[in-house]
Amino acid sequence: MSDTCYYELLGVSRDVDEKALKSAFRKKAMKYHPDRNPDDATAEAKFKEVSSAYECLSDPQKRAAYNQYGRAGYEQAGMGAAGGGGGFGGQRPEDVFGDIFADFFGGRQGGRRGGPARGSDLRYDYEISLEEAFEGKQAEIEIPTTEECNSCEGSGAAEGYSPETCTTCGGAGRVRAQQGFFTMERTCGTCQGRGTIIKKPCKKCSGRGHIHAQRKLNINIPAGIEDGQRIRLQGEGEAGDMGGPKGDLYIFVSIEEHELFERDGPNLYARAPVPFCKAALGGDIEMPTIGGNLARISIPEGAQTGKRMRLKGKGMPSLRSGQAGDLYVELFVETPRNLTSKQKELLREFSESCGENTNPEHQGFISRVKSFFDASAEAE
Repeated sequence: MSDTCYYELLGVSRDVDEKALKSAFRKKAMKYHPDRNPDDATAEAKFKEVSSAYECLSDPQKRAAYNQYGRAGYEQAGMGAAGGGGGFGGQRPEDVFGDIFADFFGGRQGGRRGGPARGSDLRYDYEISLEEAFEGKQAEIEIPTTEECNSCEGSGAAEGYSPETCTTCGGAGRVRAQQGFFTMERTCGTCQGRGTIIKKPCKKCSGRGHIHAQRKLNINIPAGIEDGQRIRLQGEGEAGDMGGPKGDLYIFVSIEEHELFERDGPNLYARAPVPFCKAALGGDIEMPTIGGNLARISIPEGAQTGKRMRLKGKGMPSLRSGQAGDLYVELFVETPRNLTSKQKELLREFSESCGENTNPEHQGFISRVKSFFDASAEAE
């Protein structure tokens, strides 16, 4: 071990207070902890050094001796980590390190106690139509799940018997192992973390405290629900082991593709064909809505394919605001087909009578093409 000053090891001044000292050690220990540096021997050595430094400086008596005699005198006096003397400010080492490594180990050590385990959450996929999503729906579903065993009332023990406290862990569900000044915890292997053991299990549930079952539930699908959203039913999941609380049921809603509408949040989108003559002269068309009614759309004179018309409030209801979205209708102009000879003749007469203003986009395109070829010819 090096002779580096304890204060320098932790990166603090000699007048550091207890709170700042603990914070500095937390950072250093998290940086050099062996679990975070499994292949770095120098990190493990550093971790031991900063641990020794904190063990000394966190105790007022040891810190005073260190300040007076220095590191060598302090260790020769037998007050190092291997010696006695209530280090870590008079606290148990495992309590100090349990607090310091709470974030690293996922919670304070020793905080998890044994007992009946909570049941698993369940997932149920449910598909509805777009119309059902628009209106909302009440439905009855049947789900495979687990229920509390009615023979042992969820205890898992046979009639006349009860679960007994595990003698290995004393009912804690965890056992401790001392490693130097660390106290590490692990799940009790005897009771698998439950804290109790069943010497004579219930025959009906084999000691689990629950049995497989089919359960019918009435569910409410709210109007405006979107594809992929889920509904949580608290306490409708699987029963827990040995009388533990039930998990939750999550219903994942999917919405069938619609033959007419596409959805984007509260808004709906559709395409509507417009006869050639009506697009040219203007007029009205009728458009079905998701609510089952017909809406009238006024087509402006000279409407082109791709023009989008907005029907306010004809979309889907919003779960958040309660207001309805809009329906956007994209027009596409339908070219006449299956014409009679007379109709063709009329169209020829119409075409011959058209000037540049009749089809401005076409005329503009022809002009751009002509300019392109003229420029190419000059370049040659």
